[in-house]
Amino acid sequence: MAATEADRDPSALCSEFLDFSAKDTASRWLAAADLQQEVCRHLAIYVPRIFCLGLSGSEREEQREELACQLLLLAPLEWLLLGEEPAAGLALLQENNQPSALCGHVFKVGEPTYSCRECAADPTCVLCMKCFLGSVHKEHRYRMTTSGGGGFCDCGDSEAWKTGPYCQKHTPGDAHLPTDMVGRAFSVFFIILKYAVDLLTWEHEDLLPAGLQPPEREDTYYCMLFNDEVHTYEQVIYTLQKAVSCSQKEAVSFATTVDRDGRKSVRYGDFQFCEQAKSVIVRNTSRQSKPLRVQVMHSSVVAHQCFALKALSWLGQIIQYSDGLRRILCQVGLQKGPEGENSSLVDRLMLNDSKMWKGARNIYHQLLMNSLLMDLKYKKIFAIQFAKNYRRLQTDFMEDDHERVVSVTSLSVQLFTVPTMARMLMVEENLMTTIIRTFVDHLRHRDPQGRFQFDRYTAQQAFKFGRVQSLIGDLKYVLISPPSKWSDQLRLKFLEGFYAFLELLKCMQGMDPVVRQVGQHIEMEPEWEAAFTLQMKLTNIITMIQEWCSTDERVLIEAYKKCLSALSHCHSSLPDGEQPISLSLAGHSVETFRYQVSQEKVSIHLPVCRLLAGLHVLLSRTEVASRFPEQLPLGELSPPLLIELPLRCLVLCAQVHAGMWRRNGFSLINQIYYYHNVKCRVEMFDKDIIMLQAGASMMDPNHFLMIVLSRFELFHVFSTADIRKRYREANKDLVQQNTLIEEMLHLIIMVVGERYVAGVGQVEPYDEVRREIIHLLSIRPMAHSELAKALPENGNKETGLERVIDSVASFKKPGVTGRGLYELRPEWNRYFNLYFHHYSRADQSKAEEAQRKLRRQSGEDTGKHTCPLVNLLQCDVLLAIEGAVLQWAVEPSGGGWTESMLQRVLHLVGMALLEEQQQLENSSGYEDVTFNYTCKITRPGEAPSTSGSVLALLESLQNAPHLEVHKDMITWILKMVSNIKMMRERTSSASSFTMMKDKDKAERKRKAEMARLRREKIMAQMSEMQKHFINENKELFQQSMEELEASTSATHHSPPSAELTCVSQVAVGPRRVGGTERRQLVTCILCQEEQEIRGHSRAMVLAAFVQRSTVLSKNRHCNLPNPEHRDPLFMHPDLCLGIHTASCGHIMHATCWQRYFEAVQLKEQRRQQRLRGHTSYDVENGEFLCPLCECLSNTVIPMLPHAASPDHRYAHLTAVRHSHNKHTSEEAEPVVPQGFKVDFTPQNPFSSSISEMITTFSLSTYKVGLKVNPNEQDPRVPVLSWSSCAYTIQSIERLLMDEEKPLFGSLPCRQDDCLSSLTRFSSACWTAAPLKTVHTHFIRLLSALVPDTQVENTQSILEIDMFHLLVYSVLAYSSIHCLDQSGCSVVDSGHLHLLHLVTVAHLVQILLTSTTEEVCMDQDNSGSEEEELTCQLYSTLRNHLGSVLPEVSSGWQLYRCLKAGVLPFLRAAALFFHYLNSTAPPAELLSISYSKLPGKALPDTPVCVCVFSWCCHPGVRQTLQGGGAIIRFPRESNRLIELPEDYSVLINQASSFTCPRSGGDKSRAPTLCLVCGCMLCSQSYCCQTEVDGEDVGACTAHTFTCGAGLGLFLSRVRESQVLFVAGKTKGCFYPPPYLDDYGETDQGLKRGNPLHLCAERYRKIERLWRQHGIAEVIGHAQEANQALVAIDWQHL
Repeated sequence: MAATEADRDPSALCSEFLDFSAKDTASRWLAAADLQQEVCRHLAIYVPRIFCLGLSGSEREEQREELACQLLLLAPLEWLLLGEEPAAGLALLQENNQPSALCGHVFKVGEPTYSCRECAADPTCVLCMKCFLGSVHKEHRYRMTTSGGGGFCDCGDSEAWKTGPYCQKHTPGDAHLPTDMVGRAFSVFFIILKYAVDLLTWEHEDLLPAGLQPPEREDTYYCMLFNDEVHTYEQVIYTLQKAVSCSQKEAVSFATTVDRDGRKSVRYGDFQFCEQAKSVIVRNTSRQSKPLRVQVMHSSVVAHQCFALKALSWLGQIIQYSDGLRRILCQVGLQKGPEGENSSLVDRLMLNDSKMWKGARNIYHQLLMNSLLMDLKYKKIFAIQFAKNYRRLQTDFMEDDHERVVSVTSLSVQLFTVPTMARMLMVEENLMTTIIRTFVDHLRHRDPQGRFQFDRYTAQQAFKFGRVQSLIGDLKYVLISPPSKWSDQLRLKFLEGFYAFLELLKCMQGMDPVVRQVGQHIEMEPEWEAAFTLQMKLTNIITMIQEWCSTDERVLIEAYKKCLSALSHCHSSLPDGEQPISLSLAGHSVETFRYQVSQEKVSIHLPVCRLLAGLHVLLSRTEVASRFPEQLPLGELSPPLLIELPLRCLVLCAQVHAGMWRRNGFSLINQIYYYHNVKCRVEMFDKDIIMLQAGASMMDPNHFLMIVLSRFELFHVFSTADIRKRYREANKDLVQQNTLIEEMLHLIIMVVGERYVAGVGQVEPYDEVRREIIHLLSIRPMAHSELAKALPENGNKETGLERVIDSVASFKKPGVTGRGLYELRPEWNRYFNLYFHHYSRADQSKAEEAQRKLRRQSGEDTGKHTCPLVNLLQCDVLLAIEGAVLQWAVEPSGGGWTESMLQRVLHLVGMALLEEQQQLENSSGYEDVTFNYTCKITRPGEAPSTSGSVLALLESLQNAPHLEVHKDMITWILKMVSNIKMMRERTSSASSFTMMKDKDKAERKRKAEMARLRREKIMAQMSEMQKHFINENKELFQQSMEELEASTSATHHSPPSAELTCVSQVAVGPRRVGGTERRQLVTCILCQEEQEIRGHSRAMVLAAFVQRSTVLSKNRHCNLPNPEHRDPLFMHPDLCLGIHTASCGHIMHATCWQRYFEAVQLKEQRRQQRLRGHTSYDVENGEFLCPLCECLSNTVIPMLPHAASPDHRYAHLTAVRHSHNKHTSEEAEPVVPQGFKVDFTPQNPFSSSISEMITTFSLSTYKVGLKVNPNEQDPRVPVLSWSSCAYTIQSIERLLMDEEKPLFGSLPCRQDDCLSSLTRFSSACWTAAPLKTVHTHFIRLLSALVPDTQVENTQSILEIDMFHLLVYSVLAYSSIHCLDQSGCSVVDSGHLHLLHLVTVAHLVQILLTSTTEEVCMDQDNSGSEEEELTCQLYSTLRNHLGSVLPEVSSGWQLYRCLKAGVLPFLRAAALFFHYLNSTAPPAELLSISYSKLPGKALPDTPVCVCVFSWCCHPGVRQTLQGGGAIIRFPRESNRLIELPEDYSVLINQASSFTCPRSGGDKSRAPTLCLVCGCMLCSQSYCCQTEVDGEDVGACTAHTFTCGAGLGLFLSRVRESQVLFVAGKTKGCFYPPPYLDDYGETDQGLKRGNPLHLCAERYRKIERLWRQHGIAEVIGHAQEANQALVAIDWQHL
């Protein structure tokens, strides 16, 4: 049976509040013999009575708990600790405190953190915003990121910063506590900390520790649900609804709390009642995975655990007051208990971490950070305990299912990144070895050879593998800064760790081996990702270990020896029985063994081999090899064995490129991709090249090349004289073989030429980065982020880019779109090498193309060479290979060679010649030049190739017609040969060399001159042909010339006439000037048929998009009445909700459009049956994409003919008045003027198809505007069409005004056509509605202006937007004018009267709402006529309204206010009448925003009656006296909110934003509305609300109140993304307006560069919004990217 709320008795507790004295209780405790027992007894009595009295989680309940806890539990503890009134005692403590030099601010989720790229010891060293702004680092290059929560600020830690460790606020100091307080603090802290630890590690659900048992025990239990990372929100919500019979909303609340705090009670009652809920939850969640963890706990246990958390938080707060108290708490926590090892309170917490729930973990981690980690002495003791228990903690973490951020293991980042501490732990606790061994132990899956095996990973294993990787992170922290001084002990322990690491690498050596599939494609793709993930994670570790080795010679020598023996061990475990063979070529022979990559097993993972290559380079770089050769096992090195495995790997890549491994599927292609990728290549591909270079430098170059030929399976190609025989022997097709030859030549170029590695060539790392950048920019100009991504990062996430970039490239800033780009400076082009080893094939061809444009001559830069490798270039085997390729090129038959092959050979020849030239130039005498390539290439080829010498072959190729593209290169080579010969022969080298250069210049000049002459000749020929053509077609040209002249003369003579008409250009009234009688010919985009627009022809329509809008709104959050009862006839001046129509301007026949739309509907039905995918438009809501431009549309506007020219006979508004009387006074027989037929039904001026389209568009505006189903009979249908017309004109007028564009002539065609069609449609839409309806509307509109006793509930003048009133009444008047058949009145005079009347009403409106500020400058008293009239009108208004209006003396001021206020209205009216009457605008309105207020507009006497009635309306006085919001004129244009210039300010705001529904919890994804500035909690269940019966996220819900369903958000402020949302199903991401210094956006803050607001980009977003273009942008984005369509936008 459930316990009811009546069971509790808060009143009893309240009476105790009054009698309870914290001071007396503390005194009683102090006097007691056993303080701990006394305190526990007090807690046993009070805690269960204060906490957890049922499920009620109301705010009031929480406040009651807080208050009772403070008064009855914490206050006595504070009295006991301080010995005086707590408030005074704490203030005194704080006053005497010397705060710690460490900041220790613990980061909240999403808070901005700053790291200095110049001064930070490693990337984990960060500052909080306050410390950063007060530090020297804000002037440096810094990185800004958002915290994942849990870390803390390193300000004050001298080891974390190379310079500037302290900000202005944190400087070192010291403080002491009174002696008596020290003793009391020890006691209190011990009692409370022990109590908390006992309860948080307590495992009994029904019992309490001794001394805490409650006086009487009740049968009240909780069903407690715990969090895990396995089950989804949906599963938990569904289960809870079933188990505890709660609503969806309550279940969501439970699930949110469980996710946030780690546990939540979901039922309260007796044991049986809770046990029943538990069994349902377990049963429901155990089907697919392990069940949710649920416990039935006694209420007293839960109460004590709640207070334990409160007590820990209290301790955290108390120690903030005094550093002395902090140290006491540290001592208490770390003091060993009677049990010995791991018995301290902190140890107990740490070892039970994985058993605790999330909330408890967070609180005690926070306490550890605020206490132990803030004091270096105790931090060290804690670190030793942490390292001792490291293996156990990590094992617990592997079994735990919580994220690492809430595990105690995440504290490793705070301990291991302190260099002195890391080394101390390495020496004392052997930390490096422990981490590596723990890591290896957890990866248990091995193959028979002991290598890691990751195939067919289950989800559980993958989860575990993800967890194991955190160990690599810890190892990285330990190794991140190499030591400057080594002790013997450190050497010993580091080498022990190194040996353990070698064991790990040996498990990786040769893992995931592949065998070439022949005949049949591989059935199942093997698992390869895990191995590469491991490789990527270890890349930085391997680099760091090499850096550690490089700082100490003894360590390096030992490591090298150990690595060499590990490699020998790996080689000995290779399968034996490989057949030894002997190869001979070009007079040399070598012993090797038979191995074919295309038939045997081969692996891409060779970490031991690559580590040795890295150490080998270090020996050379640190010159250890030359200084201590006797200590190195150089005799054990077998070069053929060293090069064997890397060579196999490179041959595998070559064969994959040649297409020989296609049947092995994508897994192999992906492996090859990552092997070369920047993330892995430093420790994979680069090291393989280095190993080949090392092997080649120790071997006879001929032997090296013969082994390479053998492994490439090309030996027979170059050893067979008979060309036909070499095809016969090959088991590959010709194309594959040619590709292999190209790849092999490329490899030789790389082995010889790639010297830009410190230790291989005489270069620095700086040169290495510079060369990378030069080659990247040779492909194309690149953005900073692209360059950073293409360069390898070191352990500190730095690439060295910034140091180099400015010297080799120039920066081009971006415009409103795009990003800033770096371009290579021209002087660096000469360092370009086409065969740069990091180029992919695509990069190579792009770079070649780019360079071809820049220059035609080829020259190489090969760095400084070390001797042994260069001999490769002049060895006999290479000469034989070159000779063979050149020989094939001379006899181009059978396609046995390719141009790429030849190009590579020429490149090798060029490299050799440059090398010889360099040696000759650098040597003192020619005797010591060992490089003699020119002599060797003049020797004829030896057997088996009996061709001529290489030089002879080159000479014969020089003029070969099929090699035109290589001619320059061959010429250059021959020139170099003769040049080098001359250098060898001549005595005075300098003169002939310059002569050669001059010769070269003269030759180039001659070629350029010849090219110029050739161009001139071609141009002359073209000109001649043109003349000839004109002569032949004379008549045709004559005709077109005459037409051209006629048109130009017309334009020359037109201005005078235009000037004449300017004065008389009238758009409204009887003197209206008609539009030019132009025929409108348009073409249908679907059937391409041309047609003139007429009233009785087939209907033509414009694709259009109608949407609700709040862009002009002055009252965003007004509550509109139910759409069924809403009366839209009078628009309020706040324009709270309008209907905007836009069009892409594309025209179709109505019938063509209907056919197209039906096809779209059909396609949608079929799609739903088949795919159930999404589309970017909602067909059910009538949406479609324009067939031509794919612009989102939801209706069509019918195109109507231009208004007829006016009839100039003058008439009055009598027709209106009589019509008005006809409908209002039904008793008396009205006097009807002659020709005015009241019962007359006018003939519809339009064809049935046009009428149908008029109805279609009317219903679209009705449906969108009111959000109701279409209903033709509703009298509001025409009103909404008029509303759309008025609102669209108003929004365009505002846009033109703010952009300072002229009123006419500056609109794009699509907007011009849209306004024109919309206005003409609006003037005709009354034809589709019953006349009586339109007349009723007109009477109500007119009664708002002209007083009428018979019309009730008229609006006050301050509640009507006058432009809407003008548009409505002018358009409704047409329906009344049609009744007048006399022909004596014209519609124009009626329009003019209405315009005058509405304008006067607007002037009164402006004066009533004007606020005239005092103006400083003096005005002369003699006012103009306009000013006097304005004063008169104002005084009239004051007479009617009295003291409600303030007295204003300055007529000038009033007139200025009036003129500014009426201007937007007049401009909008001008646009309206221009489109309504198709009048050409006067010239001055085409050039500037010109508008002058004529004196006549001010009211004359007859209108005074109206003015009086307007002022007498009760609503006016009520509004002016503060009864409602007053709208001032001119209305200020709405803008998007002001954004801060620095993005981190925004992140800071977001980090302090709490979720409004989660009890002060930080929001995970704070999102800023750019329209109103509201911060929202998006993408979370906690803030979901119901809209139209559907659950939607906070952003979507906000769009309906703020933007009529349309929203612009700075989504996920922490990720710098702009989000556009339209309705529930549409949305897209848009580039944010924040850029870094390199002109790039950083969505997701991945790069961390400081971001600043780009005003132009923000203006562009604002303009999109104000133009109502957001929905269109979303439509285009979703069409372009289908992934956007699938996102559940409504949950954002």
